[in-house]
Amino acid sequence: MASSSPRTVEEIFKDYNARHSALVRALTYDVDDFYSQCDPDKENLCLYGHPNEAWEVALPAEEVPPELPEPALGINFARDGMNRKDWLSLVAVHSDCWLLSVAFYFGARLNRNERKRLFSMINDLPTIFEVVTGRKQVKDKPTVESGSKSRNSTKRSLDGQPRNNPKIADNSYEEDEEEQGDTFCGICGGGYNSDEFWIGCDNCERWYHGKCVKITPAKAEMIKFYNCPLCQKKVRQ
Repeated sequence: MASSSPRTVEEIFKDYNARHSALVRALTYDVDDFYSQCDPDKENLCLYGHPNEAWEVALPAEEVPPELPEPALGINFARDGMNRKDWLSLVAVHSDCWLLSVAFYFGARLNRNERKRLFSMINDLPTIFEVVTGRKQVKDKPTVESGSKSRNSTKRSLDGQPRNNPKIADNSYEEDEEEQGDTFCGICGGGYNSDEFWIGCDNCERWYHGKCVKITPAKAEMIKFYNCPLCQKKVRQ
């Protein structure tokens, strides 16, 4: 293993999270660009997520064995033979498998407790498949009475009771998925953090980190009806 490779649980999870964000972006916000790059007439192509949160559609590594586990090979060949949503879901499943294989490749020298902690941290994030298919969403999303998404607005908690909260989601995490009410960013897939500003789309009801959609609390105060980047792209098309 190269000396620059992540070695601790925290370093490995940071690498996982960055690659995860890159792949989520490829299959959601940048999906049209990703789709066009997966030309079935080209050679075997793979979808890579990099530690700098960039994604790439490229040929597999030439070296044998490769430095890292490789993503699914030839994702482009099935593109035109499947329903678009089904194809994206398939790529998402393979991407989840690849992320886990890379993480546990880096974690080969971790002990049992460290591996358990690493998996627990990974498991707190939604899978790429869950983000792409919309299966990991809040059952009763927080609402804003005024329609504004500013941090000073009155919000509703996940149990439906009004509360004054500087954010729009609950930061508790329960083991029972039916009760946990997790909120995940529609761009990067990251979970709710009480230290970050969030904004919800009034059209599709997805939630986003303000930084991911370049909306500040001050700017949100001026928005009466917010359309997220995904909805804006659908309107343009």
